[in-house]
Amino acid sequence: MPIEVDPDWWKTLFDGVYLITDARSVCDEALTRREVDLICKMLPLQPGHRILDLCGGHGRHSLELCRRGFRGCTLLDYSRALTDMAREKARANGHPLEVVCCDARKTELSAESFDHVLILGNSIGYIQEPDADRRILSEAYRVLRPGGWLLVDVTDGEAVRRSFRPNAWHEIGDDVVVCREREIRDNVACAREMVLSKKKGLIRDRTYAVRLYDPLGLAALLKAAGFARVTVQNDFSPHHGAGDYGFMNRRMIATGQKFEAP
Repeated sequence: MPIEVDPDWWKTLFDGVYLITDARSVCDEALTRREVDLICKMLPLQPGHRILDLCGGHGRHSLELCRRGFRGCTLLDYSRALTDMAREKARANGHPLEVVCCDARKTELSAESFDHVLILGNSIGYIQEPDADRRILSEAYRVLRPGGWLLVDVTDGEAVRRSFRPNAWHEIGDDVVVCREREIRDNVACAREMVLSKKKGLIRDRTYAVRLYDPLGLAALLKAAGFARVTVQNDFSPHHGAGDYGFMNRRMIATGQKFEAP
């Protein structure tokens, strides 16, 4: 049977359980540091720059940038659970991180107010409306200052197809098991995820879907949103060692610049 996915799955999936099921990718501090190392190499970041971490979840990249002395970071995400966690962690560590909870397609942030916008950790492709990803990137373009840079980190759709396995599972500690059933339909990867406790039974049974991009498609998306000097690197894998990390094994990093005003 085909995997049926609620189109609004992304509004409720990202919570404390998500941080457990995806901990190998989103709660690994060494991995986050490697990702931020790459960002710092690819973008002309300066300590005084304003940086927007768009769709930034619980703020792992924003907080790492704060630790490195970047004082003008803003985190924006739709998940109240994750933004609350980010706000509390920033407060506990004395980081001046501004945290906003809203839809990335319409942020209501001031136009031309950021030097850089980051969309990291495969955070587009969730909303199944055909124009949703372009609207997110167009919003990133709007809030960037002229000359500012966008960096987008998404799963490499071609690599997903090459290594695709319909079933996968992994254990978390001594108690939790995550089982995933997956399929690819056209350019969308769908999954059913069951999270089980050996002691308590079923924790979660949810489905989700992610739009897959190849380098040409990702570059076209940035250009459609207005970006110039677009480049795509598709050989990035922050994970050291073998393993099935869902759609996070191999990633593409795209950059684009907002033209300077004449």
